[in-house]
Amino acid sequence: MWRRSRSHLPAGMQTSPWIILGSTVILLVVVVVFAIQNTNREKRYMSKILREKGAALIRAVEAGARTGMMGMMWRGQQIQRLLEETARLPGVIYMAVVDPQGQVVAHSDPSKVDKPFREEQKLIHPGPDMEEDGELVRSEDGGSVFEVHRRFHPLRRDIRHGSRRMRGMMRRHDRPDAPDDWFQRLGEEPFLIVAGLDVAPFEEAIREDIRTTAVLSVILLLLGFGGFVSMFWMLSYRSAKKSLQDTSAFADEVVTHLPVGLIATDALGRITFFNPAAANLTGLSPATVMGRQPNTILPLPLHGLKQELDRGATITEKEIECAFADGPPVPLSISGTRIMNASGGFVGQVMILRDLGEVRRLQDEIRRQEKLAALGGLAAGVAHEIRNPLSSIKGLATFFADQFEVGTEPRKAAGVMIQEVDRLNRVISELLDFARPTDLSCGVTELPPLIYRSIQLIQQEAANQNIRIQTHIADDLCPVMIDADRIAQCLLNIYLNAIQAMEDGGTLTVRCTLGEKQQVHIAVSDTGPGIAADHRSMIFDPYFTTKNKGTGLGLAIVHKIAEAHQARLKVESQPGAGATFTLCFDCHSPISGVA
Repeated sequence: MWRRSRSHLPAGMQTSPWIILGSTVILLVVVVVFAIQNTNREKRYMSKILREKGAALIRAVEAGARTGMMGMMWRGQQIQRLLEETARLPGVIYMAVVDPQGQVVAHSDPSKVDKPFREEQKLIHPGPDMEEDGELVRSEDGGSVFEVHRRFHPLRRDIRHGSRRMRGMMRRHDRPDAPDDWFQRLGEEPFLIVAGLDVAPFEEAIREDIRTTAVLSVILLLLGFGGFVSMFWMLSYRSAKKSLQDTSAFADEVVTHLPVGLIATDALGRITFFNPAAANLTGLSPATVMGRQPNTILPLPLHGLKQELDRGATITEKEIECAFADGPPVPLSISGTRIMNASGGFVGQVMILRDLGEVRRLQDEIRRQEKLAALGGLAAGVAHEIRNPLSSIKGLATFFADQFEVGTEPRKAAGVMIQEVDRLNRVISELLDFARPTDLSCGVTELPPLIYRSIQLIQQEAANQNIRIQTHIADDLCPVMIDADRIAQCLLNIYLNAIQAMEDGGTLTVRCTLGEKQQVHIAVSDTGPGIAADHRSMIFDPYFTTKNKGTGLGLAIVHKIAEAHQARLKVESQPGAGATFTLCFDCHSPISGVA
């Protein structure tokens, strides 16, 4: 049971308990070291304060003794009384002067004079630099006393260093009956002055500090343990959050760049997601649709689909036609479903819109290719079967024409037969050209000379029909990889189609420019009546024509040649405003050597 539940924990929570235990032990050691360092710091602080206090007392005693000796000729008895008075200050347990042999010569407790200062332990003798020193010792009652030691120098420095005149003056002031006093040896032997200070207040403060440190250590330990646990929870949260963010970012990128339109709504029916493909398809910007109800912005055919989704139905690849932003109807494939969460609660709806325009175009192209393939096979067979009888008919018509006089009706009839046979032969030749596979002989070609040469071929015919020719050739054109003869034939068919459309004259405009994505555009425009909308999808079909004269194969051959060059052929026309045929070729790449 534990293993089953453990496997569902996030990655940050599957850490071994030994890591938490080890972290807690490390934290405990850190807390103990911190407590010890804090106690030692307090002891050093106590020693520093007591040493400074003892030094101040000793200097005060020395100053008092110096003043008394210089002004009132003090001796050892007066210094004894000075020590007794000083020991009455708060925190001072005793003051003593000790000779080099360890005997007390003056003490705040007179009963200890002329006795050894300490039996068990020798005194610390500071060096001649007069710096005081201190140590913590045991008192007679078992307590602790902090002793500050310093060399006792109540005399001035000039007397200490051998001013015999001053020493003689002090000796003359001594009474003759005065007993031998230790004071007389002060300038000759190193005496110590000792200040014993009470440490009880400091020890109580240290104990209180230790208790406070212990409490703080326990609190710190608990906080640290809680911090470690919180850290693992935070790592788990961050891991889960990062995983969620990565998944969300991945899903957003995938959904955003889907080639189909995606519209999602929340539980209240408001649009919450509208990807760029949906914006391009509908012509609506995401900023204007977010938070709105779909029925207020989407076309009417989609309203019924929304109602089906509201009833719980699932829509799969339903094909409809919708007009967006006053544009032409667009064939769509619609799929939609309701979104439910893990607990079965309704979250929203999602609708997928797929543009079938390219699919329909490919389907039409496939049907066209199938039809052309069948037509090509049929044309090859028909041309083969018809051409031989036509040759016989033309021969017989020529024979009969020679049997009659020039200008007679029989001879004219024979001439008509010959002309019609020639016309049928041209039609069959065009049919064979259309049915035959297009073999290309491509080479790198500069388009301006090709265009000018193709225009020269139709100048006379255009002038005969009062048609003006305009050319606009850009200077920055790149070379293209084409079959120049085939493209010239393609352009010639487009020119002738435009000239035939302008029966009452007009303007034929040829433009050649460099477009986007390194493509050259050749656009041929006329000012004729234009192409009707219902005829536009059939103009490249074989034998489709709206003219009284013509085979209907000219534009079909244009389309075939463009397709063989993998060029794009576009037609733009408005009824009454002429038509424009545009051929788009890729620039030739000098690196790869291909178009």
